[in-house]
Amino acid sequence: MAFPERFSNLPDYAFPRLRKLLDAHAPGGEPIAMTIGEPKHPMPDFVGPILAENLAGFGIYPPNDGTPGLLAAIAGWIGRRYDVALAEDRLMALNGTREGLFNAAVALCPETKQGRRPVVLMPNPFYQVYAVAALAVGAEPVYVPATAATGFLPDYAALPRDILDRTAIAYICSPANPQGAVAGRDYLAGLMALAETHDFTVFSDECYSEVWREAPPPGLLDVARDADPERVVVFNSLSKRSNLPGLRSGFVAAGRESMIRIRQLRAFAGAPMPLPLQKVAEAAWSDEAHVAASRALYQQKFHTAAKVFAGVQGFRNPDGGFFLWLPVGDGEAAALKLWRETGVRVLPGAYLSREGAGGNPGSDYIRVALVAPQEETQRGLTLLRDCLYR
Repeated sequence: MAFPERFSNLPDYAFPRLRKLLDAHAPGGEPIAMTIGEPKHPMPDFVGPILAENLAGFGIYPPNDGTPGLLAAIAGWIGRRYDVALAEDRLMALNGTREGLFNAAVALCPETKQGRRPVVLMPNPFYQVYAVAALAVGAEPVYVPATAATGFLPDYAALPRDILDRTAIAYICSPANPQGAVAGRDYLAGLMALAETHDFTVFSDECYSEVWREAPPPGLLDVARDADPERVVVFNSLSKRSNLPGLRSGFVAAGRESMIRIRQLRAFAGAPMPLPLQKVAEAAWSDEAHVAASRALYQQKFHTAAKVFAGVQGFRNPDGGFFLWLPVGDGEAAALKLWRETGVRVLPGAYLSREGAGGNPGSDYIRVALVAPQEETQRGLTLLRDCLYR
């Protein structure tokens, strides 16, 4: 039986790889999970009552693009957060942003660019769905290092002109997963100028936008408000913002012509959110109190991390998001040592990256998720420091 070749070189996904690395070994203490970015802060109090009030909605096929109430709530949040007014025909609800990050590429990436195979740019390390989306549409994924030398953001402008001219889509994640770097207004404006010069679309993954240490990150909808709206596709979700990863609720915002294509594809191949979940999402996008409370908890953990790692060479707190990106020399060896000696479970940075001309930019790092309660987080970070840095 023949199978497609385009996915044949994919490595195992990060977490199955981690299980292969660690699970044959006993933990050196009570396990502390600091691997996956699954928020553990309390979900909003209104979730249960709204679900209970709307259970009958599970018996109804939901609208594919999102209910008018949900789309209005998303547009309202965008207006408050970025002072940008978006009509509801430029928005669509998603079952989490992974769906949108993949399907928008399917809907919008051309088969060729200047008569050649198109390119999809992505930072390296990166959220792995970017690469699979590129391969699914027959594009060439180009992994652009996002290292300390580039401020942990990809330097797309330094790419050869031939690559940029073939580029159809460029993914950017800000705050970055895993490094926590924030793309400032100048960076985003420069990226939009590059997109205009070389005729490509920017896909901005902003799922960590509401978890920040000192100042709210700018968003592409704000920075690119005067640009061609068809060059801008933005994704966000409630997973990190509202501690609702299991709700699987997000949105995509794009230009009208792009959204027509995104919505059309979903009408044939997508699965809309159940109505009770759309009601919860509508309430979540309309409320900021729970977001501020959760952010304060993360900021407390950033403060704890700064105290625990004071004096450790190479330590930096993230500007946004909730991961530490810690230099350890060999991420796999460090993760295994940490597990066997302390029971703390972290993710090797190489599992989030691809090999390039300069090697794997994540191989010297581990990613540490600050999602557990404060006491458990402090205990895990202290064990990690004493095991790997002393």
